[in-house]
Amino acid sequence: MKKILIYTMEGKKMCFLHALMNAKQLKEAGNEVKIVIEGMSCVLPKELEEEKNPLYLSLKNDGTIQGVCLGCSKTLGVYEDNEKAGLRFLGDMYNHAGVLNYVNDGYEVLIF
Repeated sequence: MKKILIYTMEGKKMCFLHALMNAKQLKEAGNEVKIVIEGMSCVLPKELEEEKNPLYLSLKNDGTIQGVCLGCSKTLGVYEDNEKAGLRFLGDMYNHAGVLNYVNDGYEVLIF
């Protein structure tokens, strides 16, 4: 079993959905998987919440999605949307979501 962090950066829905599909596949193969939403991808939860995307919601509800970047959510004007979605704000790296804690815990980092 591997420990994998999927760190999403792109604001393109298709790229984000591929990150989610990879997370699901890796989990189903027995790996421990976490997702951190950073950068431009912070704008996507609102759309996925509105369309009730089942893949996104399942990964959010089972805790795979660790949270969303605090700094980018504020900068991109989606702080309230992400708060309403119930996402945890991450800001351990100068108000942004860092990877250091995951790397120190043995996670391999994949960036989408």
